[in-house]
Amino acid sequence: MILFFGTRPGKPETTTLLNSTCPYCQQQGTLTAVTQKNYFHLFWIKLFKISTNNYIECSHCKRLYYENEFTDEMNRELSRIKK
Repeated sequence: MILFFGTRPGKPETTTLLNSTCPYCQQQGTLTAVTQKNYFHLFWIKLFKISTNNYIECSHCKRLYYENEFTDEMNRELSRIKK
C-alpha cells in the first residue's frame, strides 16, 4: 500500500490596512496583510493545520514586515479588522 502524505500551504488571505502607515516609506494605505496557513495532508486532502504565517507588505516600497516586526499601529489595525 502506498501512502501520499506531506505538508502544503493553503490559499493566502489578504487584507488591506487602510489606516496604517508604512514605517519605511511613510505612505498611508499601501499596506497589505497576508495570512497563509500550512496543512498536513494525506492523499492531497487537508487533515489539520500545522502553522500560520503572517506578514505585511507595502505596495509602494515593496518592504516586507514579518510578525515580530509589526508596529503597534499595524497590530491595532489587524485586531480591529479581525473583530
